[in-house]
Amino acid sequence: MALVLLSLFSVGILVERRIAEAALDEMRASLEAQAVLVRELSLSSLQHGPDPEFQSKIVALGDAISTRLTVITAAGAVIADSDDDPASMDNHILRPEIVAAVSDGSGFATRFSRTVAANMMYHASAIRIDGELIGFARTSLPLTEINDQLSEIRTIVTLGAAFATLIALIVGLLVAGRITAPLIGMTSAVESIADGDYGKRVNSSAGDEIGLLGKAFNRMAGELEDRMRTITADRNVLLTILAGMAEGLIAVDGEERIVHLNPAAGRLFGVDPEKCTGKKLWEVIRGNHIVEMLRRSFQNRSAARSRFSIFEEIDGGREVELHAAPLEDIAGNFKGAVFVFDDVTELRRLETVRQDFVANVSHELKTPIAAIRGLVETILDDREMPGETRDEFLNRVQNQSVRLSLIVTDLLTLARLDSAEAVFEAETVDLRDRVTLAGSHFRAAADGAGIDLVVEVPVHAVNVSGDLESLDVVINNLVDNALKYTPKGGRVSISLEADENETALVVKDTGVGIAAEHRDRIFERFYRIDKARSRELGGTGLGLSIVKHVVKVHGGEVLLESEPGSGSSFRVILPLA
Repeated sequence: MALVLLSLFSVGILVERRIAEAALDEMRASLEAQAVLVRELSLSSLQHGPDPEFQSKIVALGDAISTRLTVITAAGAVIADSDDDPASMDNHILRPEIVAAVSDGSGFATRFSRTVAANMMYHASAIRIDGELIGFARTSLPLTEINDQLSEIRTIVTLGAAFATLIALIVGLLVAGRITAPLIGMTSAVESIADGDYGKRVNSSAGDEIGLLGKAFNRMAGELEDRMRTITADRNVLLTILAGMAEGLIAVDGEERIVHLNPAAGRLFGVDPEKCTGKKLWEVIRGNHIVEMLRRSFQNRSAARSRFSIFEEIDGGREVELHAAPLEDIAGNFKGAVFVFDDVTELRRLETVRQDFVANVSHELKTPIAAIRGLVETILDDREMPGETRDEFLNRVQNQSVRLSLIVTDLLTLARLDSAEAVFEAETVDLRDRVTLAGSHFRAAADGAGIDLVVEVPVHAVNVSGDLESLDVVINNLVDNALKYTPKGGRVSISLEADENETALVVKDTGVGIAAEHRDRIFERFYRIDKARSRELGGTGLGLSIVKHVVKVHGGEVLLESEPGSGSSFRVILPLA
């Protein structure tokens, strides 16, 4: 159909152009011949001035030959016109055909005439006597006849094209029904496979070349389905492995665009993994030093390992180990890189805690042991020591041995709480009774220190499931600490708050308070804010650590709110029985 239409319209355009050229040539010849008649008729009027009948003669001649005739003087004034009053017409010396006639003797021009309201072809012929220009004879014809002929040719070509197109359509449908229909089916199957439907097949029952192509296509589709099933299964396994990794992983292509970013890396850098694919590395990773480090590893195209810190402004930052490895295709060509980020912040913190614990426990054990050894050696060396002095030394030995015993007991308690075998004999405990008992126990100490001790418990039972002795340890340690660090005239309150699911034990004081830099470490073993004052007040430095572990074993948590100089508030949250 397209070929038929193109051929017919090409022929129609060529024919139309040829006919238009022939008609224009014929019109030019006719205008030139008619200009000769006007020239002969106008000689006298141009030499001696127009006679009264000259305009009538021009009008009559124009009507006779169906041509517009105009006689113009050498100065451009119109003295006669077959279609208009010469007196109302403009000077024509600048008309294109007149300008051409002045230089070449004759000239043609085509333009729209406002006088007759139609496109006209003009011919002007210079009139000379003895070489002197005395005027111009101008003839003109409308182009409507040529346009009518061309319109008729266009109509014929259009009708012919419509008929030929109809015939081509019928023939094309017949051909498509026998040849192209199987190809359309194959195209549909290919599109379905491209959309993920690898089970699509085509009818390959024909014995011709298209049938053979269909059989080959079905065989290819079957193999492709098997391979895609294998690839999908392997990909799912790989994605599951990457998603379950504790380490962060980022894979980039050769243009530093992210190919994959697993959830661990998303959590580490605070980004959404699903929104990172396709982005540049520097668009996702914050921190110029990190990007530069990754880029150097990328450009070196070799395995590398380094350690750096991120987010230093937040809680001292996080320490990360970077492992970089290049990505290569089967031919060994570089295609990108894989970065594995191992967050070793917790390991670093635990190592610091371990070192501090070893140092602290060594110091805490060394102090009473050294005191006991010194006192005993003094007693043994001084055989004549007075009895009162010996008794005083022995009392000090006893006190230090008690202190040593308390430290060892607390350490064993913590070891038991840390072990996987830490199991309490759960029973239903009404915390109101334990809080009231603790208030009675510490009342005398509070009164002696000049501290107002307030106990507030609800009227209804507050039952939790846990170990009574361990819960008493939590309450007693918190109250004991509050009294130790509250000055005379201060206030310590013990209260219980409960809702439908949990209860909160709140021990609040108006003591010295805890600075922000100590709050995260206050529950570490042997950690002391003011070591000299802590030892002066007594205690092993393990009380809050034991509190935290007991509460954790009971399925709760400990929250701390404190401001230096304004006191502290410890909130122990436990699930209700």
